[in-house]
This record gives sequence, C-alpha cells and structure tokens, in this order.
Amino acid sequence: MRNEYSFGIHHNLSSTELFFLVAVDETSKQLGVDDIVGVAMILAGARFVPTRGKFTGAVKGTSLASLWSRRLLPYEIKYRILPTFTSFKSVALLRAKLTRDIGVFVGRAIPSVGWVITAADVAAIGYKTVIQYNRLVKPEDRL
Repeated sequence: MRNEYSFGIHHNLSSTELFFLVAVDETSKQLGVDDIVGVAMILAGARFVPTRGKFTGAVKGTSLASLWSRRLLPYEIKYRILPTFTSFKSVALLRAKLTRDIGVFVGRAIPSVGWVITAADVAAIGYKTVIQYNRLVKPEDRL
C-alpha cells in the first residue's frame, strides 16, 4: 500500500506528486525581482548586435551590455590585468583574455553575474524543496 499525502487543496497524492507540488510552491516563493535582474543580465550579454569587421577568430557580434559599458566607462588602467571571458559557440569553449579597458571588463562580467544569480536560485529551490518535502512525508518516503 502506498502512502497518500495532502498539500494545500490537493489530496490523495503519491509521494512523487507531493514532491512536484512542493517544487512548484518553492519555485514560486523563490522567484522575484532578483530573478528578473539575473535574466536581464544574461540577455543583455547575448551577442546579437551585428558589428563591423572583426579579426579572424574573433567572436562574432556584440552585446548591449558591452555597448553600454564601453560608452559609460571609457576608462583604461595601465596594465592588462582585468580578466574577461568570452564564449566561442558554447560555455564549454570559454576563452580567457586580459584587458585594461574597464568598460570591456564590466560588459563581459554582466552576463556572468546573471548566470550566478540564476544558478543560486536553482540551488536554493532544490534545497528548499527537499527540506520541505522531507518534513511532509513519512520516513520511508524521504529523500
């Protein structure tokens, strides 16, 4: 015989159904303004703005984040010590490059910060879902 659970207005739930509803509930609690900012940062870093000619091997296109940060931060430091990362086709093919241009550094960092915010939310949702689920179920159904 399987254990049956209730969650909110839902009754006679299997442990799997309960886990799904808890995950939906925790996701809705977690998502908020931070997530909108994270997604906006990721999208601002997408290279969909066409550019004039580039050198062979350069990543094609540029992002709004890069355009804005170069205009707003037209400053350089003496040495190339600021690390930047660009993706060539996929995240697996990240290329590191040092720059001295503060605008370039900030423009390339914006989508990374967005991904960090999003990854933190995904981790928090997973953790909180398992904790809440384990509080609601019998010992034999715990994860």
